[in-house]
Amino acid sequence: SAVVFPKKIATEQQSLMLVKRLLAVAVSCITYLRGIFPESAYGTRYMDDVCVKILREDKNCPGSSQLVKWMLGCYDALQKKYVSLAVSHFHLTNCCLFLQTVTECYHFKFKYTQHGPLLDFGSRDHSGSPVPCADTKRASILLIRKIYVLMQNLSPLPSDVCLTMKLLYYDEVTPPDYQPPGFKEAKCEGLMFNQEPTYLNVGEVPTPFHLLKLKITTEKQRMENVEKNFLKE
Repeated sequence: SAVVFPKKIATEQQSLMLVKRLLAVAVSCITYLRGIFPESAYGTRYMDDVCVKILREDKNCPGSSQLVKWMLGCYDALQKKYVSLAVSHFHLTNCCLFLQTVTECYHFKFKYTQHGPLLDFGSRDHSGSPVPCADTKRASILLIRKIYVLMQNLSPLPSDVCLTMKLLYYDEVTPPDYQPPGFKEAKCEGLMFNQEPTYLNVGEVPTPFHLLKLKITTEKQRMENVEKNFLKE
């Protein structure tokens, strides 16, 4: 009934588990509050006093089951230290095969250190060094609360959108024929926004082993109801 975070991260396995849980909570909250899947596709969990929805496989909702499979595939690549970037984006259904018109995008960038995986959402200047351990539980809850506030204030997505997840890899360590479960080689050559995009750094969760930052790109016109302190170009 609860999303449990370790009180102390002393091993690489504990760090991986934390990364996976935070990734699952973030993706679940985003898809739930953006109205992508029905209520039946989610289970209810608690992070301290914060109620969160966690995506699950629902036989009556093939889309949610597919996203769960993508997440498990991402976990496989994360465990092997292959994945460098996971991009989840909503794109219009009438786009061409080689160029997708994106309306909202979520960047999950992964880095690895000798201490374990480093999950870095959109950071351009992080050195990859361990950081002093803050209150991980408090920071995690604050990040999820910010996601809730932001998602509830963004204007609705268009009705004709699809959700896609794309993984990019570190070529120097990833076997050429590697594809995690649920993925295949991408054919789409690029992404573009139909309207002017705005970039948001929502928050971060530091631990001695990794740093988590959430970066969202959405169309500027969708930001009308969001407070100015969420904006950072």
